[in-house]
Amino acid sequence: MSNGFNRKDIIYTISARGKHGEMPVMNFLARSFSTIPLNQIDSLFGFVERCTLYGGRPFVGRQLSDADIQALYKNSIGVRIPMTNLFISEDEYKEYSWLFEKYHRDGNSMIVKEDTLARWIRRDYPKYKLEASMIKEIDTYDKITAALDIYDMVVLPMHLNTRYDFLDKIAQKERVMLFANAGCAYNCPARICYRTISLMNKLEGTADRVLENSIFRCSKMTRPRKELGMVDFDLDKLSSLGFKRFKLLRERPEGITAF
Repeated sequence: MSNGFNRKDIIYTISARGKHGEMPVMNFLARSFSTIPLNQIDSLFGFVERCTLYGGRPFVGRQLSDADIQALYKNSIGVRIPMTNLFISEDEYKEYSWLFEKYHRDGNSMIVKEDTLARWIRRDYPKYKLEASMIKEIDTYDKITAALDIYDMVVLPMHLNTRYDFLDKIAQKERVMLFANAGCAYNCPARICYRTISLMNKLEGTADRVLENSIFRCSKMTRPRKELGMVDFDLDKLSSLGFKRFKLLRERPEGITAF
């Protein structure tokens, strides 16, 4: 890796997307992120048991097994669970109390889109760190300040990663996370997929059955854009501005976008 990916002063949270449930998580890290020392990995983010509060990507199956979770804990690595569905209710939240309780421990985090859900989690499960999802499009200083009143950490949208003047003026950089690399979301003009993925994750059954419902929508259908493949950001530059926490994605085999 280049552009500062081998820096020793950076902490990563790493995507478990693309990891199949049967592959042991430590093998996955050794194979897909071999240049990242374990002591620089804060957490992995990905799906555990099925939950209709998931967002961001369609739930195809469990990515982190119970054995994976224990292996991560053994290596002082936490779990980040993407509760980023755009459609929530208190009854639905209560339905998954068993899941929130199971992973409720110091070092684990919840990635959240809806502030109401974040407040419920804060009230009921205070050990979780709360991360404001990139999906929230927190792209102004006022939005950052407001989010930090609710969340422990704020993730900025990828397109801000090269807005160095803007980034330099952020006050609480230690509570702001950036992406180390990016896939299709980087230059997407609409991100309408997040809404339809949220709806897909409400459906029961296999991924094939969910896709057969034909509710998935991507902005490329109406607003074509150039395929950039994976984009690596300049972590040397971003680190020099004071940012030390980054989300790291894994490139798909064809190199088109990211997991």
